[in-house]
Amino acid sequence: MPVRRPIERLTRESSRARRRMSSPLAAVDRFARVRLGHAPTPLDAAPRLGAALGVELWVKRDDCTGLALGGNKVRQLEFHLGAAQARGADTVLVTGAVQSNLVRVAAAGARRLGMDAHIQLEERVDEAGDLYRDSGNLLVDRLLGATLHSFPVGEDEAAADAALERLARALAGEGRRPYVIHSAPGRPPLGGLGYVLAADEIVTQAAALGVGFDAVVCASGSAATHAGVLVGLRAVGGTMPVRGICVRRDARRQGARVAGAAAALAAMIERPSAFDEGDVDVSDAVLAPGYGRLNDAVREALEMAARHEALLLDPVYTGKAMAGLIAHVRSGRIAAGSRVLFLHTGGLPAIFAYADRLGPWLSKAPWPPAR
Repeated sequence: MPVRRPIERLTRESSRARRRMSSPLAAVDRFARVRLGHAPTPLDAAPRLGAALGVELWVKRDDCTGLALGGNKVRQLEFHLGAAQARGADTVLVTGAVQSNLVRVAAAGARRLGMDAHIQLEERVDEAGDLYRDSGNLLVDRLLGATLHSFPVGEDEAAADAALERLARALAGEGRRPYVIHSAPGRPPLGGLGYVLAADEIVTQAAALGVGFDAVVCASGSAATHAGVLVGLRAVGGTMPVRGICVRRDARRQGARVAGAAAALAAMIERPSAFDEGDVDVSDAVLAPGYGRLNDAVREALEMAARHEALLLDPVYTGKAMAGLIAHVRSGRIAAGSRVLFLHTGGLPAIFAYADRLGPWLSKAPWPPAR
């Protein structure tokens, strides 16, 4: 029996659709979508951390999107899984790192929609111990009952996608209806549409609060979030720079990836003028020693955010993004006194997978004995 939505919800959705008919983002409605997350997410001031850095800092809390510990992948997967449902799929296949947020949320979204999930885990982090392989996102994957597959390479997206395609053919031979979420560039970046809409959400919230931002800072990895925010802002008239902090590849390669995704998104929403290659801004100043690897700048960012604002960041994405924001402020690239928006993309389960690397650094002082 079909699920009947309350009349009030139907009315709200039809009202939003009518408003969007004349919106610069109206073309987004042509793409299949399922609602999985909590939105709008909060837009919070972070006055103590901002004061410590010498800027006015705000945080877009996309760690609060809800589904299976949330994060930015929820917005992205609303479009991927919408496409899967539109094609009548009963099984979702996705690839990512062992501690991937994408595969966690894909498995959760699949379960929410009554689908199976096969997730392929790539070896991207050297010297990963048992904790890394037993906790964090991977623990959630197992709780969700996803079928796990190992892929021994970490930096060959085309090969990882090809392995998924082989698995999809095998599943189809068993009578399943698989849908593959690819990772390599070259296909329409459906997930970026979630952040085209998120950009409009940010602009609406900022207007309601009476604030305007001098810069937006976000982690830049797959490029779906970075490119989506950039194109969405430009489409609705936002002119502030979107400064992407590299978390996986160097600035040259990441810049090209963001540019490709942004150009594709601008075409998809029928707003080609919403992308100018000169708007792509990426920095790899805090990337070393590489993806999923800690450095002193990331440790400082984790500590400052937690101790000034009780704002928890993860070691792989948001920790590096905040480290990049701090580096931009200290170098003057973001001027003192600027009003800066930090996009918190979640990923918090990874904190626990990195406990053996964070623990010794956090435990320099012994606990005092009980009295």
